[in-house]
Amino acid sequence: MLRSTSALTAYAFGFKGLDGKDIRLGEHAGKPILVVNSASLCGFTPQYAGLQQLWPRYRDRGLVVGMPSNDFGGQVTGEAAHPFYRWAALERLGETPRWNFHKYLIGRNGRVAASFTSEVEPMDARVIAAIEKELPPE
Repeated sequence: MLRSTSALTAYAFGFKGLDGKDIRLGEHAGKPILVVNSASLCGFTPQYAGLQQLWPRYRDRGLVVGMPSNDFGGQVTGEAAHPFYRWAALERLGETPRWNFHKYLIGRNGRVAASFTSEVEPMDARVIAAIEKELPPE
């Protein structure tokens, strides 16, 4: 898909954590970040298990897994979308979230390296390959 030519990167954005504190993506600059718009009760909720498998597998190599959550309509889509998702939609035209558990992989350069629909499981070979491509060599 076409990419934005904007100088803005994912590191300009942040989300509210469960504790109400800001989580700034810029604090993880230089590391790949898997951003997943999660939900506690939806048909894709079982994907938490796969996300939990990714973390110990790749955390020592720098992968950060972030799961911002809010009501789907208020956070991800439309004019009221969270600024990160508006930016990501420009980065990856045509690859916007249609539902919960859409996954954006932010590369070490702060740009969207890959995008995966809700139907793609976290442990899918395509997700693993994209993550491994963004990780520093072992």
